[in-house]
Amino acid sequence: MPSQFDEVLDRRTDSNSIKWHLFDEDILPMWVADMDFAAPPPILGALHGAIGHGVLGYEAPSKELRENVAKRMQKLYAWDIKADDVVPVPGLVTGFNIAARITCQPREGILIQPPVYFPFMKVQKNTDTVMQVAELKKVTHGHTLHHEIDWEVFENAVHSEDAKTSMFLFCNPHNPTGTIYTDEELARIAEICEREDILICSDEIHSELLLDGNKHTPIAAISPEAAQRTVTLIAASKTFNVAGLFVGFAVIQNESIRRKFKAEIEKLTLHTNSLGHVASEVAFAGECDDWLEELLVYLTENRDFLVNYVKENLPGVRVSNPDSTFLAFLDFSELVEQGKIEGPLHTFFMEKGKVAFNEGASFGPGGEGFLRLNFGCPRETLVEGLERIKAALE
Repeated sequence: MPSQFDEVLDRRTDSNSIKWHLFDEDILPMWVADMDFAAPPPILGALHGAIGHGVLGYEAPSKELRENVAKRMQKLYAWDIKADDVVPVPGLVTGFNIAARITCQPREGILIQPPVYFPFMKVQKNTDTVMQVAELKKVTHGHTLHHEIDWEVFENAVHSEDAKTSMFLFCNPHNPTGTIYTDEELARIAEICEREDILICSDEIHSELLLDGNKHTPIAAISPEAAQRTVTLIAASKTFNVAGLFVGFAVIQNESIRRKFKAEIEKLTLHTNSLGHVASEVAFAGECDDWLEELLVYLTENRDFLVNYVKENLPGVRVSNPDSTFLAFLDFSELVEQGKIEGPLHTFFMEKGKVAFNEGASFGPGGEGFLRLNFGCPRETLVEGLERIKAALE
């Protein structure tokens, strides 16, 4: 039975999409982390209603919106937060940069786990701080692989590079590997950060994009101690494909940290988008949950198709089998070592296959030899992209 997600939407001529306009028209883009699906009908209906009013003036985030966020956290995770703990931000990248600004003094350290979402590696330059690296360990399973924490590496990275670690910038679920961390792993991270007096800033933007019925636990919900030292960043943007509306939320249960965070927002004169408020209110109220359930089935099937295609058609290539997100990490390092691929992977596949991905090296140490592929697209598009990879390698 055809799915609503099978529909191929024209994003090249009918939108100003970054994803579809950066490259020439003969290049198939499978890079930027937004999906090629229409947003859920309840969100589109609410946006049409807001525009139909005719006046698009200044609007502040409503208390009802913040209450909807708090109620959803309780519903999904039994995480008890208050509306006052929820601080709107114009995107999660903004959120973790603010967290660094209020937490770290110049030359103090920010700990990250690469290969990881590349804006994590720009925070240090933005805040005159030191990047401390706890590289994830690549574990292979035939043609698939996953990444996990090497605890010795993690502990050694704390207070490394002659700098005190002031903030751990965490990505859970992890981008680009699709890893979901277990409660035991979260508890161990929280214990280390408590012992070493490190603030946790947790990017949990993919927390509802769970494949195979997997479960997510916010690290702040692991313990009362973790709750008091964590800034949790969430949004409707990835889950419901409204990233261009630029509204996210920082959940901060520690009153002192929350006060500093809000003061920094005011100092920088940052504002959230009124139409983003509309979309977020609908999303967090649960009005799109049926749509989300169907989406997760479709993404899981896309992932399974991708993993199987790699096994059957791309010898020498390994692929992550993500527990979450719509992103896969493809490992071409064996082919690079054999000399079958020369030069940057991104350039190779642009030239030989007319398909664009995110270069793995941009995700930091451990990303060399990888590409990130976005499978949040109609199956027809995914098949075409994979066929272009195969053709380039042949």
